[in-house]
Amino acid sequence: MKKTLALATCLTLAATAAQAQSTVQLMGLADMYVGSMRMAGDAKSTSKVGNSGMTTSWWGMKGTEDLGGGLKANVALTGFLRMDSGSTGRFGTDTMFSRDANVSLSGSFGTVMAGRGMAPNFLPTILFNPLGDSFTFSPLVIHANVTQGTTWPARTTPADTGWSSQIVYSTPKIAGFNANIHYQLAGVSGKKDVGLNAFYSIGPVSLTAFWEQAQLSNPVVAAYADGSTKTDWMLGGTYDAGVAKGFLTYGQAKSDKSTGNAKTTQLGVSVPMGAGKVLASYATTKNTMPTVGKTRDTFTVGYDHFLSKRTDVYTMLMNDQVTGATSGTSLGFGVRHRF
Repeated sequence: MKKTLALATCLTLAATAAQAQSTVQLMGLADMYVGSMRMAGDAKSTSKVGNSGMTTSWWGMKGTEDLGGGLKANVALTGFLRMDSGSTGRFGTDTMFSRDANVSLSGSFGTVMAGRGMAPNFLPTILFNPLGDSFTFSPLVIHANVTQGTTWPARTTPADTGWSSQIVYSTPKIAGFNANIHYQLAGVSGKKDVGLNAFYSIGPVSLTAFWEQAQLSNPVVAAYADGSTKTDWMLGGTYDAGVAKGFLTYGQAKSDKSTGNAKTTQLGVSVPMGAGKVLASYATTKNTMPTVGKTRDTFTVGYDHFLSKRTDVYTMLMNDQVTGATSGTSLGFGVRHRF
């Protein structure tokens, strides 16, 4: 009897230890807004119930196993959602797990990841503007990633905010500095995407930079139809004075198949107020490429109020102007919940 009890106790302890060494989490974010939207060049305003006002809605799973000796194995499978229709993906041709689909090993050496994940441009862009990763209201994100028909036919980000079939090495954080090196090799003969980003923080000051060179489109990987190589880079900084946090970025983008380039400057501020923050951002892009040849100016101001650590409500007012087009003004009210 004593032997049986001892064996049962050992098995229970072993199972408990195994559970402690491995974790799997279901997580995500849901963001919906209602408002009147009109971008530059639109004939009129459109009333809508929209998805992903401040953050692109997503869901998924992440898992970690402690392998001992400071080494961990990680897996991430996350995909975007269109909450207004219940559809998966950011758009109709988006892949199911276009946000993350990767495995990695991490330890004191840093992290080595393989699969689909963030492109070099993504973190510097969203962390160094006050409206974060809003593809609806952030001037910097809109200029980098959102086209507007013939009014604004080109974006400065050449190959999506995420890359498929890539290998990424992330350094450990040392004295406030860390970096990520990206290499995408997707089986398209002679074509690849390469890039890197870096971050440095000391006291109230944070700095960033990214550079990337793309020959492949994403998330569906293919060489560009014109065989071009597209390059973009950005420098950014923030200063947190407590009563307000300032944001500044400057970047350029170009293609080896075209003359001219696109130059983008962004200024922003975040001011704590009550249980939330007043947010304001202005971006201007001068695109001298023959296919565009225009300047775009976008300004957004709003308030983001937190009801809890996981739930916030927001209101945003945005004005968008492009050379030779009618200007547009948008107003949205939304709610965002993390789980």
